[in-house]
Amino acid sequence: MSGETLERNVLGVVRFNTEPASPVLDDGYPSVSVHATETTDGGFAELWTSELPTEAGRQGSVSYAHDGEYLFAACRIPEMADYTAASESTYTEALRLAEGLGYPHVFRIWHYISRLNDENASGLEVYREFCVGRARALERFAIGRDMPAATVIGSRSGGIVIYFLANRSGHRRNLDNPRQVRPFHYPSTYGPRSPNFARATYLTQGTGVERIFVSGTASILGHRTTNVGDVEGQCRLSLDNVAHLVGAQNLAAHGISPGSSLSDLRSVKVYVRHQSDIARVQQVCREMLSPSADVVYVNADVCRADLLVELEGIVVRSHAIEPDDATARNDRWNFGELPGPTASAPTTERVTASAEVDAQPSSDEGGPYQSRLDGGPAAELVDRAL
Repeated sequence: MSGETLERNVLGVVRFNTEPASPVLDDGYPSVSVHATETTDGGFAELWTSELPTEAGRQGSVSYAHDGEYLFAACRIPEMADYTAASESTYTEALRLAEGLGYPHVFRIWHYISRLNDENASGLEVYREFCVGRARALERFAIGRDMPAATVIGSRSGGIVIYFLANRSGHRRNLDNPRQVRPFHYPSTYGPRSPNFARATYLTQGTGVERIFVSGTASILGHRTTNVGDVEGQCRLSLDNVAHLVGAQNLAAHGISPGSSLSDLRSVKVYVRHQSDIARVQQVCREMLSPSADVVYVNADVCRADLLVELEGIVVRSHAIEPDDATARNDRWNFGELPGPTASAPTTERVTASAEVDAQPSSDEGGPYQSRLDGGPAAELVDRAL
């Protein structure tokens, strides 16, 4: 890493490696591990940093760091026979933390759940029981249908790892995709409580940079899985769904302009159910994504047993847009107004190495993905701006 990278302050680290670990603050910031690979050279780390001084702490089971504008928080629920009650209590802890620290806008959440598609003792799928616990926690805070972008993916062991990002100011808008039913409206065939997340979350701080955080996206039209058994077809449709989501027509419907495209997608994580399918998925992604996109491929279960691939990413746009307050600001997840200082957005970096969790290189001269670093990151570093 360059000296400029090292001068930034760490908000949090998520390690995707050979064993799970609850968040610790040993280095002065939260670090949590997801069990994502079985080989010591098959992991990567996601490093979230800020230009501002950070302060770290722990509240209950949630470890966090914040810089006055952005909050990173992480927690882990240990392996257990039924996650319903633990999911409810942990989500409640996390929401209380955001409320207490004065970060009203949660704009991105990740969940990594072991035994995701297995059934518990009562015959309910683990993912569905998690949705029940989460829904109960959201009801405590009167949070209805307007959740931010999210990912739920399987891990190899370790219970449930949750981490999220929140901020104090700026404009936030949750985005739907008209090709897909809003998850909150899924029929009961998908579980006793519906999933609850936006297809993407748009965020701007008024600093000339906009970001669209794309949720985990799969081969779903309406509410049904399509291209069953065809991993390449599922990958193409997943990317088509993202293209429509961030395209001009859909963004205009949400009061945002101009549109974006798949060529603007960066910071891509692609989750592939079967290890043997990763090479085929890589080929599709190379065809459809920009060669400048930083991409990692993770062998992991997806939230439905018939889904073979899911992907997420971030669109970063450097031109300034001033969306209309009535359409672009979203205060549904708002625990109270606390403006906080103006700040530059934090940066995320991934250090990668493996065949199983594989980074797609860039053809750009400055490094895999040139962001804040003038000369580009070192070859082993994928740098991406939040």
